Amino acid sequence: MAKANSVSGGIQGAGPVPQAGDAAWYRFRMDRRQFLAAGLGALANGARAAAARPPSIVLIYADDVGYGDIGCYGAAGVKTPNLDRLAGGGLRFTNVHASSATCTPSRYSLLTGEYAWRHKGTGILPGDAPLIIEPGRTTLPSLLKDAGYRTGAVGKWHLGLGRDNVDWNGEIAPGPLDIGFDYCFLIPATGDRVPCVFVENRRVVGLDPADPIRVSYAEKFPGELTGKEHPELLKMLPSHGHDQAIVNGVSRIGYMTGGKSALWVDENIADTLTRKATGFIESHKAQPFFLYFATHDIHVPRLPDPRFAGRSSMGPRGDAIAELDWSVGEILACLDRNRLAQDTLVIFSSDNGPVVDDGYRDQAVEKLGSHKPAGPLRGGKYSIFDGGTRVPMIARWPGHIAADRMSAALISQVDLLAAFADLAGRRVPAGAAPDSTDVLPALLGRSGKARHSLVEHAGALGLVEGDWKYIEPGDGPRMNHNTNTELGNDPAPQLYNLSNDLGETHNLAAQFPERVKAMAAALERIKAGGH
Repeated sequence: MAKANSVSGGIQGAGPVPQAGDAAWYRFRMDRRQFLAAGLGALANGARAAAARPPSIVLIYADDVGYGDIGCYGAAGVKTPNLDRLAGGGLRFTNVHASSATCTPSRYSLLTGEYAWRHKGTGILPGDAPLIIEPGRTTLPSLLKDAGYRTGAVGKWHLGLGRDNVDWNGEIAPGPLDIGFDYCFLIPATGDRVPCVFVENRRVVGLDPADPIRVSYAEKFPGELTGKEHPELLKMLPSHGHDQAIVNGVSRIGYMTGGKSALWVDENIADTLTRKATGFIESHKAQPFFLYFATHDIHVPRLPDPRFAGRSSMGPRGDAIAELDWSVGEILACLDRNRLAQDTLVIFSSDNGPVVDDGYRDQAVEKLGSHKPAGPLRGGKYSIFDGGTRVPMIARWPGHIAADRMSAALISQVDLLAAFADLAGRRVPAGAAPDSTDVLPALLGRSGKARHSLVEHAGALGLVEGDWKYIEPGDGPRMNHNTNTELGNDPAPQLYNLSNDLGETHNLAAQFPERVKAMAAALERIKAGGH
């Protein structure tokens, strides 16, 4: 696998890179417009005639997978042959960021094209939260739906459902179907939060009306057992929190009662979600489709199917990575089986950086060994250091993206909305997706440049400009002692040169006060709605 030249930009092994404004770039733009409009144009490299329809898009959005957690990014404690094959057939990015260091805000930004920190109520949601994306606004799926795509969401949602006091026993609305998806099969929040049921379109799957579901995040229900009171009933003990309702021998966050026939079995979640994802592909193979496949793996509780036990040297966390890799392989096999691979852009990424102990005693700490979940980066999930938001991203589109390449282009996941709109030949409406930048040339490997700057979010905000990173002063704690994660908060400003200090170990703020001042001012302009 080729190695990136630097973190500042460029594609290695791809030959001369067309830049905006030059002749090669103009030819690429014209070829792609012809491809989208009439299906008669050719790509810039002339590899093959373009199909008469825009490409389908599969976005595989993993959970808590760090920069160093998979083989093609340097992982040694677990094998990920399918992800490695995906990277070998496409472009592997080294400077892509989730917009936030936790799940709900990253997902909000991805689907809306707006930094979540601009919008109140986008922190980590409880499982009974109302929908936080307003129906009627422009979203990534609504844009693609307007362009003729069939749109589906399968997997973890964690963006709220319904309005206040949602009734889990009736029609659940609003939800994904009200913001641009044609179909959904969901984990409502997270695996460690109630309700522990699947929702398909607007209803809980497998619910017995005679056994209605009730959910509370305030107080337990009379007669219901909790992990705190009855640890002897648990097959996986909590390490901190996670000691309330017991479902499938695991205690969760929050309380629920009823719905016994609808409860999931954790060990079957990956199989269930992957089957629904491949089913969506096969049902819509005759037309362009967009599949948002948000895996549960490798979020806690980590209870992969027993067939993955021992696939890694790292216990359940590593085995969950192996299970995730299997899910990716099933998606790729489905595309191959249905002769869709050549006409489908597949993107893999993660919602935030890694966490080892996130609430359960699953031997993740004890069996970590020499594995470095964040690779060379400092911090992880919950952290403003780059380990919190810099995540793996792989893009493959055979015949359109050159194989086995690396790119250091600076990209935020908030940019996927504008890039996908461009790919589908649509314009983002004025006022929509205010923070999304069209990075399609970099996404397809036609340019080694994308953004000049982006904002990272983990409570405090950080600004990345080229090789430099500024972190605003913050009064929060410096450590999350539950997860043993450095949060990056400091009452003084921080400045790092990522070109020679990727681990953010040397604060240069005192040496470069003018740069600190300029970057602080730039961050304030962005906060005020600028770019």
